[in-house]
Amino acid sequence: MKIKTTTQHPLAVLQDVNVIKRDGTITPFYSYKLDLIMRELHADWATQTKVYEELVKALAGKDRVMTIEIAQAMIDGFRAAGHNEFAMAFINYRKQDDRAFAEATNPMYKLDQLSDRNSRVVHENANKDSKVFNTQRDLEAGMVSRALGLRMLPQIVAKAHLRGDIHWHDLDYSPVTPETNCCLIDLDEMFKNGFKIGNAWVSSPRSIQTATAQMSQIIANVASLQYGGCSANRIDQLLEPYAKINYEKHLRDAEQWVAPEKREEYAKTKTKKDIYDAMQALEYEINTLYSSQGQTPFTTINFGLGTSWIAREIQKSILKIRIKGLGKEHRTAIFPKLIFTLKRGLNLNPGDPNYDVKQLALECSTKRMYPDLLMYDKIKEITGSFKTPMGCRSFLQGWHDPETGKEVNSGRMNLGVVTVNLPRIALEAHGDKKLFWQIFQEKMRICKIALDYRIKRTKQAKPENAPLLYMYGAFGKRLKKTDSVDEVFKNSRATVSLGYIGLYEVCTTFYGPKWEHNKEAHDFAVSIVKQMHDLCAKWEDEEGYHFSLYSTPAESLTDTFCQDDLKKFGRVEDVTDKEYYTNSFHYDVRKHPTPFEKLEFEEDFPQYAAGGFIHYCEYPNLRQNPKALEAVWDWAYDHVGYLGTNTSIDQCFKCGFKGEFEATARGFKCPQCGNHDPATCDVVKRTCGYLGNPQQRPMVHGRHEEIIHRVKHMDPRMIKSAAQFETQRQMDTKEHRAKFNGDQI
Repeated sequence: MKIKTTTQHPLAVLQDVNVIKRDGTITPFYSYKLDLIMRELHADWATQTKVYEELVKALAGKDRVMTIEIAQAMIDGFRAAGHNEFAMAFINYRKQDDRAFAEATNPMYKLDQLSDRNSRVVHENANKDSKVFNTQRDLEAGMVSRALGLRMLPQIVAKAHLRGDIHWHDLDYSPVTPETNCCLIDLDEMFKNGFKIGNAWVSSPRSIQTATAQMSQIIANVASLQYGGCSANRIDQLLEPYAKINYEKHLRDAEQWVAPEKREEYAKTKTKKDIYDAMQALEYEINTLYSSQGQTPFTTINFGLGTSWIAREIQKSILKIRIKGLGKEHRTAIFPKLIFTLKRGLNLNPGDPNYDVKQLALECSTKRMYPDLLMYDKIKEITGSFKTPMGCRSFLQGWHDPETGKEVNSGRMNLGVVTVNLPRIALEAHGDKKLFWQIFQEKMRICKIALDYRIKRTKQAKPENAPLLYMYGAFGKRLKKTDSVDEVFKNSRATVSLGYIGLYEVCTTFYGPKWEHNKEAHDFAVSIVKQMHDLCAKWEDEEGYHFSLYSTPAESLTDTFCQDDLKKFGRVEDVTDKEYYTNSFHYDVRKHPTPFEKLEFEEDFPQYAAGGFIHYCEYPNLRQNPKALEAVWDWAYDHVGYLGTNTSIDQCFKCGFKGEFEATARGFKCPQCGNHDPATCDVVKRTCGYLGNPQQRPMVHGRHEEIIHRVKHMDPRMIKSAAQFETQRQMDTKEHRAKFNGDQI
């Protein structure tokens, strides 16, 4: 490397040097890291200059240097400048970093955390009840897997994870086992061709009751063979042929026992009862299942596009059963997550053939929070084809099989997620956007190394490791034992996801906490997401795997990253002092936008983050005013692709209260009688993409703080009619656009 004459940064002469990390990973030389060390030590310019002179003296002329060479040159520089205390602080920092890595990769140390009932460990997943044996066993195995997994990861990735720069998701399962993350189960293929679970070969179902029974078994087994959520696409159309078998059987019976003019009515009545019973059984079976991970399977079902009387009956039964609730107390079912599809000309407006089903969906949302909505046309525009997400929000891109030319959605999967801590980059940049982008590029490089390792590791699985997935149709192909699992991953068939969190906090560090109406700030936020999207597209072109940008749900990560940064930066107003970070691109939960203002603010981001996204609006109890909710749904149809309803549906079985429980340090309590016993109350909150019951299964501190700070986006008690609501919406939207395009707060 030639030494350059420059008036730039003293270390600019080293810009072409590559650094060899301890594990052999090669990275560019990043001078900003040394600047950050100087800032943390409060070193004056004379000291910095001396240290940088020592670095140039030791490293100039080399193409590659070891990290130990950089460290030694730093130490020599501090001592030459007469600051032995800085040298010792730097040495101690490196020792502490090594000690933290040693502890994190020590299985016994990790098990001690579990033995101490560390709340951030036992409550990391709100779907896991840490009091029951099978969950406890899974937590124990998970802690050991975390330690072993960190040893397996490239050290640059493992240390970035431990420091809180990035997050390798589901370290309790991956990479120790080469499991996939979430998937869209190819139930249609499995039903038609049969499948094997354990020792039993299961033939094609001959009734809707058998089909839903098989479906619950498939879900339980798929959930046990991967670590993320699983989804069933277009369940009304999927189950229609099997309900039709019931109908035809009842018609044959009617020929013997029923008068000719009543036979069809008889067969339809019997079939409708079969459909209701089958869907009710599916709901109960899913909510009483435990996967091998000690949790109810994260399950999503999508419906709404079927038009036959059978498909319509399946849709209505799903909604009626959810409205009724579980058990004698009629509690809100947490699973499966329900997603209803809205489509113009089918069910969106009065006069559409399935508009009545939409009305039932509205009632269900006001009483049970689900269903969430997929806007058919917008989902096609954003992702390239229509399909339900895998799990809570992970979307597949539109994809055609290169061998057949046919569009394929079901049977595809995600290989995992790595999330970047965006607020940390902003905090380290201290208002310097040029430095922000330098740090950003370095963290993206680490994320790429991590995602490459995810692909490499999942490809090491054998079909016989997960027979139902690879050999019996759940992943859409039937591989032989000797085949490579890469057959279902390559050519962009699978996704692997780059996640992100905290755009609100990023822009707050640059523009202050009231930046949502500042166009420059909004454009900056969009540019960050676009940069990540463009990198994903570049990586896909280079490697042939689909790198997707994913708006991380961050159930516990909203707490983890913020806690890491509290230790590093202290209490930064409106950033770390909240003790949680804001999910992905979402509007600050503490503020009071209207639903339309919030959605209009957020709608620019999913076009780049098409690999995973969802929008929410917060409402008080809506049971008496479903038309207000419908007005939001209708407006949102042309603006966002995926919309969730967060409303007050808590119940107290002691005093009969229904509405919003009060948040306390201990959890939530009935505002009418003070009851907080999970045995006699039902508290349901949106955890992230899924619902959760924080009284029965507590959440981590940061998520609890985020939930209790959420404010409502409208008060339907002040809306007397849909017409008045629409007038108010237009006024709110006009005011928002005026602020956004001109006046800055």
